[in-house]
Amino acid sequence: MVTIPASLRDRLDIEPGDKLRWDTDEEGNLSVEVVKQRYGAFDEFKPVSMGGDGSETHDLAGHEDDPTVGESN
Repeated sequence: MVTIPASLRDRLDIEPGDKLRWDTDEEGNLSVEVVKQRYGAFDEFKPVSMGGDGSETHDLAGHEDDPTVGESN
């Protein structure tokens, strides 16, 4: 674990949950990439009805049922 000083976190807009990707080049120079966490990326999207209640044509995992294919053991 690494502690990043508050002044640097503010300047680089590093927030809780963000990840740091560390890398070195052939000359030994260190670089750090801030990987932003994407919590709530779809919060603004509204659900859209696709007809029915969903359980009519899809199983619990979301796979589409195919009435022409039966289970065989």
